[in-house]
Amino acid sequence: MKKIALATGLTAMLALTACNTVNGAGRDLKSAGSAVSDASGKNKGK
Repeated sequence: MKKIALATGLTAMLALTACNTVNGAGRDLKSAGSAVSDASGKNKGK
């Protein structure tokens, strides 16, 4: 019984960590995309 509880707890922790990592990566990509969009918009008028 203790092994099942331990395995369940470890799986839950790994899943939560993965979600945070993917969320952070998504924010980084969004920020980079915004920077590229802003830079391309500034150069259009030249």
